[in-house]
Amino acid sequence: MQNTGLKVLVHASAFFAPFLVPIFVYLITYDQEVKKLSIQALLFQIAMGVLIFISSLLTVILIGIPMLIVFGIMTVIVPILGIIRALNGDRFDYPIVGSWYQ
Repeated sequence: MQNTGLKVLVHASAFFAPFLVPIFVYLITYDQEVKKLSIQALLFQIAMGVLIFISSLLTVILIGIPMLIVFGIMTVIVPILGIIRALNGDRFDYPIVGSWYQ
């Protein structure tokens, strides 16, 4: 349960500073697990931003609307799951980008 506060901060940053806080936490911490989590959080926010942008472009042909809804819900739900796991002391890997950065 070490560095629980930093882990919660990285997950919660998705709601107020999704790019700035993970970079800042990565630069100030020495714990490798928190560094890995901050990079995953940053990559997840970038990937979701790109997917939401592509989905919004595809709304012209109506296939993007369900994708936009799913990706929007994922952008909110996944950080909440990460906060819950961090508070319980469990390990959490972000979907989509968890396997990119091990």
